[in-house]
Amino acid sequence: MTHPETQAIAERELCGLINGMAHQIAEHVRQRAVSLGLTAPQATALRELTGPMTMRELAERMSCEPSNATFVVDKLEKRSLIERHPHPTDRRAKQLVLTPQGTALRERLLELLSSESPLAGLTQEERATLQRLLAQATTHS
Repeated sequence: MTHPETQAIAERELCGLINGMAHQIAEHVRQRAVSLGLTAPQATALRELTGPMTMRELAERMSCEPSNATFVVDKLEKRSLIERHPHPTDRRAKQLVLTPQGTALRERLLELLSSESPLAGLTQEERATLQRLLAQATTHS
């Protein structure tokens, strides 16, 4: 086998592993979300809402368009989990803030997500290495 062929096979296998892990993680999130009466995107929004942030910031963290994040936030707001507050420095923007009920549900979600995670078999050091390597790979693309 030629070197480029060997390299292509290795890359295909690596991409398959990464894709498989992404599917496992997505299914893990979906199952935990359903157990809390949430959709996977709603669970992702709650997980990523680590403090007050704009819709654009949340959309970026969720890896989606702001319009998609707005749809998700509208549903969470109807459930009294998130509120929109005036932004302290940009009068055109709103900040998304968890309500006390939203904070409690987020804490429960984080507990469930860490339970039996697809990454649970890795040590903290291995997770840090994986994170560093994936970050390195994404900055080179």
